[in-house]
Amino acid sequence: MPYTDVIKNCLYKIFAFNFNFCARFMPAKKDLVVLLSPHNASFNDSLGEMEKEFTRRGGFKVYKISCAGVRNFDFTSRSFAEVFRFFTKDARKLAGAEYVFLNDNFMPLADLKFKKGTVITQLWHAEGAFKKFGLSLELPENIRKRVEQGNRRLTFVTCTSKQLVPIYSEAFGVPEEKILPIGSPRIDSLLNGRDAGEIKEKFLEKYPSCRGKKIVLYAPTFRDDEISDSRLLYSFDFKKFDEVLGDEYALVVRLHPQFHKAAALSGNSVDATGYPDVNGLLKISDLLITDYSSMCMDFALLNKPMLFYAFDLKEYASTREFYFDYYSYVPGTVAETFDGLLEAIKNKNFGQEKTEKFIELNFDVVSSQTAAAVADAVIRERSNKK
Repeated sequence: MPYTDVIKNCLYKIFAFNFNFCARFMPAKKDLVVLLSPHNASFNDSLGEMEKEFTRRGGFKVYKISCAGVRNFDFTSRSFAEVFRFFTKDARKLAGAEYVFLNDNFMPLADLKFKKGTVITQLWHAEGAFKKFGLSLELPENIRKRVEQGNRRLTFVTCTSKQLVPIYSEAFGVPEEKILPIGSPRIDSLLNGRDAGEIKEKFLEKYPSCRGKKIVLYAPTFRDDEISDSRLLYSFDFKKFDEVLGDEYALVVRLHPQFHKAAALSGNSVDATGYPDVNGLLKISDLLITDYSSMCMDFALLNKPMLFYAFDLKEYASTREFYFDYYSYVPGTVAETFDGLLEAIKNKNFGQEKTEKFIELNFDVVSSQTAAAVADAVIRERSNKK
């Protein structure tokens, strides 16, 4: 076993030991809701929507746990404090929760022995079905075993369509009756939330170079290593984009949180990778350019045009399969060369006629009240377990 895996397993065991001790000897905290985010430290997704919903209802105590401090440990006093809290207070709070929500795989979950009646819901961080994920992928045996064991703790997994229940059942290794096809809470703020005009004005105050132009959001997904990530940026000619389309369009770039730092952006493009409001960016953007990112799900719901710049499609598909044929499935025109991408934008050849079919498959009901529906389901389940 690689040295790093040994360290990770030791950390999983330490967290589990503290958790299991607290779960066995300390009483559950009535109406305690724990939001657990293994990757996204800002809680501006489905977890954030669940926080709003339980706060709105009143009578619930919400506690947030982020693993970012452990993942990004840098030997500063602040990092030591965050790690200490994670293995002590965070473990204790999680052990005493009546309701637990996650947005990704949490590896220590496999070793955690929750109190009877705890309702654990996997909200996931993406909607619909696009790239294969979870247990549908070829995984190292040790990781597969740990993910399978962890997912056995789940009470529910949410998804956005009844048609996708078999896919999510396979991806999480749980029976279909555990899949709740009632939507994704993070969509609530996308469809409801703040007015796009207000969001755009604040964005333009921060990035005045975009004023008076249509906003093109380039949001590619990450690759598996730094070299591939570097190719991703070098394959987009930022300078040429400015020369050909800069009078009409402002290019805003948002890289995936797991993107390996490989190259600086060039030209007059705006780097909005750290911009905290993803849904806000989607609302104010006039065109999305992506590749294999599930962000296309959100943009489709806004009924806006998008293009798919898939310059490395064959290479990417050789390591990460899709659930459906890429060309016919994605809700927009596919460009495999940068010149082809520019031509599609100039000619407004967006392929938007594919959007309706895409939405029909991935979304049964498009609602801005999904967090409320999820809260109703888990509260009802908790009541049935008492």
